[in-house]
Amino acid sequence: MSPSLRPVLLVTGLSGAGKASILRTLEDLGFETVDNPPVTILQELVGDGDAPLAIGVDARSRGFDAAALLAELAALRALPGLAASLVFATAEEPVLLRRFSETRRRHPLAPGGPLGSRVTEGIAREAALLAPLREAADWVVDTSDLPLPELRRLIERRFRPDRALGLAIGIVSFGFPKGLPREADLVWDVRFLRNPHYDPALRPMSGRDAPVARFVESDVAFTPFWDRMTGMMELLLPRYAAEGKKYLTIAIGCTGGRHRSVLVAERLASHLSSIGWRVDLIHRDLAAHPATGGGASVAGQEALAHSS
Repeated sequence: MSPSLRPVLLVTGLSGAGKASILRTLEDLGFETVDNPPVTILQELVGDGDAPLAIGVDARSRGFDAAALLAELAALRALPGLAASLVFATAEEPVLLRRFSETRRRHPLAPGGPLGSRVTEGIAREAALLAPLREAADWVVDTSDLPLPELRRLIERRFRPDRALGLAIGIVSFGFPKGLPREADLVWDVRFLRNPHYDPALRPMSGRDAPVARFVESDVAFTPFWDRMTGMMELLLPRYAAEGKKYLTIAIGCTGGRHRSVLVAERLASHLSSIGWRVDLIHRDLAAHPATGGGASVAGQEALAHSS
């Protein structure tokens, strides 16, 4: 895809999942933003401009209909000079319930009745209404465990206007006890490698430190694994790009998300960048370790709770 194409993002998702925060971040990146216009005027909004454009659309939009929105998206994709994408924000129901409870906002699709049941029913109605959009989205971002600062960084990494278009690869290191990254397309489990955690000298370090790297790479299984993993990636990535896939997240997990997964993620990001791929790297659980600083930002999570 030519880098001269104008980005046009349709941003939708569940109420309380962070759509407004995504739009504000895109605006800070230089996107023109419009929230909740009538679905029928989307092509008119695109107009003849050349600035990146982000349009927020949800169940409150006048004339909203999922099938109609998908038809409009198809029409935008057919226009010359545009690169139109659909972004869907979601979160787990308990998280959405907590956010509505903290902000005391009414869910836009909630019926009458006791507060808790109203919000629960509204979430279920909206999820069913938006299901075709989630299925068709180019990128689904789950904000359940995502502090607002990290959501902003994620948006910035993916949608900075100065970045070339094409397949964007995200590499995420993580620890299995906290669960798989929700956005993962491919998952590599590296818990079979020697664990530096059991060496008292290496335990405080991370996979970014040379002694840890030497320890893990000295495992007799490391080199065969590395050769096969990188060979598989070099086979798959061009095929994904040829099929028009815009985003691919590769998750690499170990027991704590601090040593083995961090090392392999760092090496894979460097390798893929060196052969021309556009790569972003996140160490999801590394910052949660006391030696590296604090974990999730409570203030950021509270701010996200106030966004739609």
